[in-house]
Amino acid sequence: MQPQKSKGFAFILNILPGLGHYYWGRKGRALLYPFLFFGSLFGGFVLGIMSHSDAVFGLGILGALMFWGISMLDLLVALIRYTPVTIIHDEYGRPMEIRQEKSDESERFYTILLSFIPGLGHFQLGLMQRGLSFLIAFFGLGTILLFLTGLTHESVFLLFLGMLPIIWLYCMFDVVQLVNRKQAGELLIDRTLFDELESGRESGRRSKVFATLLSAFPGAGQMYLGLQKRGLQLMVLFLGSIYVLDVLKLSLFLFLIPLIWFYAFFDGLQQVSRYGREPLRDRPIISGLGNQQRWLGLGLIVLGIYFVFTSVVMPYIDTHFPHLQLDYRIRSYLKTAIIAVLLIGGGIKLMTGSKKDSLRGERSYYDTDNE
Repeated sequence: MQPQKSKGFAFILNILPGLGHYYWGRKGRALLYPFLFFGSLFGGFVLGIMSHSDAVFGLGILGALMFWGISMLDLLVALIRYTPVTIIHDEYGRPMEIRQEKSDESERFYTILLSFIPGLGHFQLGLMQRGLSFLIAFFGLGTILLFLTGLTHESVFLLFLGMLPIIWLYCMFDVVQLVNRKQAGELLIDRTLFDELESGRESGRRSKVFATLLSAFPGAGQMYLGLQKRGLQLMVLFLGSIYVLDVLKLSLFLFLIPLIWFYAFFDGLQQVSRYGREPLRDRPIISGLGNQQRWLGLGLIVLGIYFVFTSVVMPYIDTHFPHLQLDYRIRSYLKTAIIAVLLIGGGIKLMTGSKKDSLRGERSYYDTDNE
């Protein structure tokens, strides 16, 4: 009789080929798969050195990955097909085997294992619409981004592939919750993600889990919680910084991108923790933009003039007067000039701001002292 062992632990052990089979009692496969896996790696390495070819070593790695996948698939099939067997004796003393029905742990393991491909775990639970929404969201987004990248030859679209792990994690978390609810005796309702968001909007409640996942993209979690101004500013600040630094080639300020991301992410976590306990206030990150409309308008005009000059005027001048090397001069000195202006202007702003704050502090001190 097969001993009662954990299927999940066997599957995790088999990440190193053969260990899962050995734990499950399959001694022959426990020797075969490590031999094939490490033999392919070692053979590819030796043959690659002897032939001075990286392609041979690459084939060895591909072979090892193929044997690893076969080992995992073989163990997975064995775990799925396994049904616990209980041996009892009849009234004449003869042994009889009784196969037990699949336990809750087996159902949980099988469903979560299927959910490694988004949507399949929901299909196993009978939630066809919900599973289909996850399946389309995951593979549809990846296909569209790859299509746009190939069509436009712009690799910037590949940055949004970072949304795929978020969808995958949310799908896994959702499957675990649904399995727990089903085994607790609750009735599962098959509704898509959009139906769930709409029902939450109608009832005035929003999902904290979904808001936390959306916070991985700056501003999205805040906007989902109803903080439109704050979320929009964070989103514009993040994407705008990437665009401006890439266009102007200001690699010196690339450290600002992770700073903005971490600030937006932890701000989203703070807003999620406050949601439901206290009213949320839509306070913008940068206040007083209405008073700075002239400066914003001037900045947009300068940016438009820069694009017209670099796209139309400068190519015309370089074509007719190549000895001027205008393109090289502008691109070389413009970066230095912009960095210098930003640093000097920021320093002056900080100095004047600190002086104003100190004067206000002295005035308030004297006013309270006179009272």
